[in-house]
Amino acid sequence: MSDRSARMIVLFLLVVVPFFVYPDTLLAQYPNIQVSAPGFTDPEEVTISINPANPLNLAAGANLNYYYYSMDGGLSWDQGILTSSYGVWGDPVVLFDANGNCYYSHLSNPQQGAWIDRIVVQKSIDGGMTWSDGSYAGLNPPKKQDKEWLGVDMTDSPYVGNIYLAWTEFDSLWSNDPLDSTRILCSRSTDQGETWSGTVLVSDVGGMCLDGDLTVEGAVPAVGPGGQVYTSWGGPLGIMFDRSTDGGETFGEDVFVTDQPGGWDFDVPGIYRCNGMPVTVCDVSDSPYRGNIYIAFGDQRNGTDDTDVFFIRSTDGGDTWGDVVRVNNDQAVSHQFFPWMTVDQSTGNIYLVFYDRRDQTGNATDVYMAKSADGGETFTNFKVSESPFTPYSYVFFGDYTNIAAVDGKVYPIWMRMDSGQLSVWTAIIEEPVGVEPGEVPPVVRGFDMAQNYPNPFNPVTTINYDLQEPGSVDLTVYNVKGQLVRTLVSGYQTTGRHTVTWKAEGVSSGVYFYRITVDGHSVVRKCTILK
Repeated sequence: MSDRSARMIVLFLLVVVPFFVYPDTLLAQYPNIQVSAPGFTDPEEVTISINPANPLNLAAGANLNYYYYSMDGGLSWDQGILTSSYGVWGDPVVLFDANGNCYYSHLSNPQQGAWIDRIVVQKSIDGGMTWSDGSYAGLNPPKKQDKEWLGVDMTDSPYVGNIYLAWTEFDSLWSNDPLDSTRILCSRSTDQGETWSGTVLVSDVGGMCLDGDLTVEGAVPAVGPGGQVYTSWGGPLGIMFDRSTDGGETFGEDVFVTDQPGGWDFDVPGIYRCNGMPVTVCDVSDSPYRGNIYIAFGDQRNGTDDTDVFFIRSTDGGDTWGDVVRVNNDQAVSHQFFPWMTVDQSTGNIYLVFYDRRDQTGNATDVYMAKSADGGETFTNFKVSESPFTPYSYVFFGDYTNIAAVDGKVYPIWMRMDSGQLSVWTAIIEEPVGVEPGEVPPVVRGFDMAQNYPNPFNPVTTINYDLQEPGSVDLTVYNVKGQLVRTLVSGYQTTGRHTVTWKAEGVSSGVYFYRITVDGHSVVRKCTILK
């Protein structure tokens, strides 16, 4: 990050400054961390997951064959190239199960076989550091298997531990022959990804094979509180929905959710290809919204120069669907695109991430998030990127972003492009996010830490934090490479306000992260030294 970008950081005082000081568009300067290694200029189409057995462990992936992992809550990342005897050909999805196993699904390109002839799922038992050769589903030559996504049952249902894989099968990819069609398929694994069932037909009505609006695509499986399997997709009939109540063995009749004016395949300036395929999630938390099914998508119903992000929900298991809600709350004619959505199953809070041009001119683009704490009745928008970027349409930007949330920790992931070069980024979001105007955020997990002051600084700054209970405290400083720079506090401390002064003598100018960890729970802030 440049010094100029660092100077633009908005001071965000969690304890001292009430949120009503800032409008929505200024609430969001969170630590942005580069996931992809410098020098690798082609990663796109990103995915991220948090290990529920160890929330400091995250895994991510990017097209065509990159994998990333972090063991320190996203502060630093290692990178590798995924390999398999079945080949690795993009559409990456990473997902942890409740036991900490991580799964990476993708398209195939085997030496013995045909391009994208199956969906491959590789497994890691060490947090994403190493991967098995993989297993596969959907092999059905000469048909092509494309646009897959994973879901896992982490409920107390009879199907707990089942992994679900949904995707689109093409009779012949890019064919304009009306006799060729596409369909949504599903397969399941009951043995932690070692083997996969035969395919189950999900969609009652298929689509064409042109890989566009008339193709059925975008199936993302979600698991309900009783082990139900839900998914939706876009296609010639609009957004359709189906469900399984027997652990993915059979699916019912398709349910119409809503139309998608202009289709899911549309043009956004500066983007080689843009889509608004639906994302399906379900609340299985103990919140008042348990069992709600949510679908997020994008379209251009308001005009080709006004792409928007939309949301719809069902409160009766998918039988009926409510009104379409516009998620982005800007008043301008602008583009918001590539949305993804998740639910924090500890709270029932809904989070979306998307690209946003409300504050920019031309093709300059920011990254925004939206949060709902009331089951999708209302959404608060806030910016998470520290600086805009400008994509070029001659560079493929991928088809999706992603976001994960566990126990109050939220990690969006996105691509940005600088001078035609792609890179992968995340942000560390700590609850509370999107507090209503006039409210002072409550203390999180019995402690909280304010932004250092002054910031930027040279060479001395002060960090204040409050402990609601005594505990073991570590306060450490890292550089942008995730390397430890200073340990400011390490030991047991009593309840109350604590003040630490950091004299950054011998430390060069730049951006740094400081993290407080109290009895295993962490909060991260960013600071800047200017000398």
